[in-house]
Amino acid sequence: MTSFHTASRLGLGIDAGGTQTRWALATSDGAIVASGAVDGLSALQMSNDAGRAALHATFAALSQAVLAVGQPAHVHAGLTGFGGDGALLAQSLATLLALRPSDVTLCNDIEIAYLDSFAPGEGYLVYAGTGSIAAWIDAGGVFHRAGGRGVLLDDGGGGYWIAREALRQIWRREDEAPGSWQQSAMARAVFERIGGSDWDSSRQFMYGQDRGAIGRLALAVAASAELDPLALDILQRAGQELARLALALTARHGPRPVVLAGRAAQLHPAIAAAMRAALPDSLMMEQKMARSHEAAARLAAACID
Repeated sequence: MTSFHTASRLGLGIDAGGTQTRWALATSDGAIVASGAVDGLSALQMSNDAGRAALHATFAALSQAVLAVGQPAHVHAGLTGFGGDGALLAQSLATLLALRPSDVTLCNDIEIAYLDSFAPGEGYLVYAGTGSIAAWIDAGGVFHRAGGRGVLLDDGGGGYWIAREALRQIWRREDEAPGSWQQSAMARAVFERIGGSDWDSSRQFMYGQDRGAIGRLALAVAASAELDPLALDILQRAGQELARLALALTARHGPRPVVLAGRAAQLHPAIAAAMRAALPDSLMMEQKMARSHEAAARLAAACID
């Protein structure tokens, strides 16, 4: 956690993703006075008892860290998987932070990320975290998307997709030539993170871990890209998948500048390079490090009476 001297009226911004939940506190003039991170979470966890308990525990850890710095007056939270029904989530956060539910504003995490990069109507955001999505908020405030359908359906180019592609390729090669993983820098790096080179280790990891933990396996793929052509190919295809999302919005709504953001997009330069190569030269593209939690904190601060 990073903290500074705080003012009395603070806005709390939350950016909740599958691998990490970041928070920040901002004063009414937009200055960020504190920030930190806790475990990842998803609004989809509200669908079962175990998920609700885990989500509440993450909110509790976040609230404890925030209240150690100062009392927020308003919260603006962007959550992955959020579909609009946030009464229970708002109540949970409000209770933990000693606020009224009306002091908590919830939205999808991508809406916050978009406003961190563009004013409504300006451009397209392509975001690659655990999953992937492209977003455009038009001048009327309407949210348009391409992708973002979830890791079970697609989310090409996200961290989960990269991890799944790596394990798929590794085990296909093992089918053809058992033991070939020992000559693959990517397979060695992946198996080291999983904790074993046998199928049971991979099976337990893929079918027993949450999507955020699986997405972090993409770090091993990126780390081996200079030594393993297969790893580099997966990262390049990830960039092409992300370009497809930008092109889908361009085809529907016309050409606009594109920003690429998200932790998975920063795994290796090959991702952004492949995306750029797959886009028309006339389409302006920029890569940036998202600071969505800070953008959310400033939005929260602006809501304080």
